[in-house]
Amino acid sequence: EQRLAKLCGAPFVEHAVYLDHSQGGLRLWGWLARPTFSRSQPDLQHFFVNGRVVRDRLVGHAVRQAYQDVLYHGRHPAFVLFLELDPALVDVNAHPAKHEVRFRESRAVHDFLYRTLSRAIAGMKPGGGELAEPALGATAAPAAVPGGAPPRPSMPDTQAEMQVYAALHPQAEGAIPAGVAEALPDSAGPQGVSGAETAEDHPLGYALAQLHGVYILAQNRHGLVLVDMHAAHERITYERLKQAWGEGGVASQPLLVPQTLAVSRAEADLAEAHADDLARLGLEIDRVGEERIRVRAIPVLLARERAESLVRDVLADLQAQGRSTRLQEAMNAVLATMACHGSVRANRQLTLAEMNALLRDMERTEHSDQCNHGRPTWVQLDMASLDRLFLRGQ
Repeated sequence: EQRLAKLCGAPFVEHAVYLDHSQGGLRLWGWLARPTFSRSQPDLQHFFVNGRVVRDRLVGHAVRQAYQDVLYHGRHPAFVLFLELDPALVDVNAHPAKHEVRFRESRAVHDFLYRTLSRAIAGMKPGGGELAEPALGATAAPAAVPGGAPPRPSMPDTQAEMQVYAALHPQAEGAIPAGVAEALPDSAGPQGVSGAETAEDHPLGYALAQLHGVYILAQNRHGLVLVDMHAAHERITYERLKQAWGEGGVASQPLLVPQTLAVSRAEADLAEAHADDLARLGLEIDRVGEERIRVRAIPVLLARERAESLVRDVLADLQAQGRSTRLQEAMNAVLATMACHGSVRANRQLTLAEMNALLRDMERTEHSDQCNHGRPTWVQLDMASLDRLFLRGQ
């Protein structure tokens, strides 16, 4: 651990988890940083093959794929990983400087790396991270979150977080999308009773109140849970859309009056070329001219959204992805945009039942510790941290 801290720094050690997995003659072990410890540059990425340091495209692609749903755009993961395999299965002389290698079974190696890292990221448990001003010394304690429940992310840089928040929370009242609001139970948790009596039933506890229409305050057995409701609901919506896409398609809702939009020729070409794929996403679009398209249906989950802004953002995503991008990666970008449109907005007042329903959905949703943009969705302040804030017991 001391050598690791010397190589990557103490903060990396604090935010990293150890993994060790073997399968089919391949072994991957080392340390993988939580997504909230992402970097602006790929300066903390160390990969070794049979003890030799390498910078390999196949390895880089597998790592990026594993992190693609949990990092900001332009952010880079941090890791120190060691891959061990039969020396006969790897050519270390593929590059003059021997920084790149050639695997005889490249697809098998790529899939092994991707699956192993994806499972490790999905199963990450809470770790250290400051939640208050350093002078106050308030740090969040690890919470015993079972199964697939979300780990607690560390607090990101305040100024950067404010800029991201301003972009994601327009000052307009939103609504829970059709199909989601209908699924909310009449009562999702105890109301009017002490959360301490029942908080052990659920890792994220039960809602106490809403703060400025943005945050949910909840109490669990460890203390106080703070939830960014838009970020949390965005991840839930994204995972639901991905599941529906993978199972054959997203249910659509026809518009009462089909909407015709003026677009660029390039956008019209994209809409026409991806018409079948967009239909599986619940977006039914026809080309009706060189620079005109008609929107006939939108996803049920996003039925309350403005069709025009949704379609324009989706086309912009397809244009940005480029023609060489694999369909699944392009569709994931589109799904993330759709999820952002369909998530509950700031200043939307929720009932306690709706807040508790959101907490329960978070506990059931993979990667719900972060939204699609890499922002944390919740943080935990344990009782000891709160006591330190108020100098209790000192």
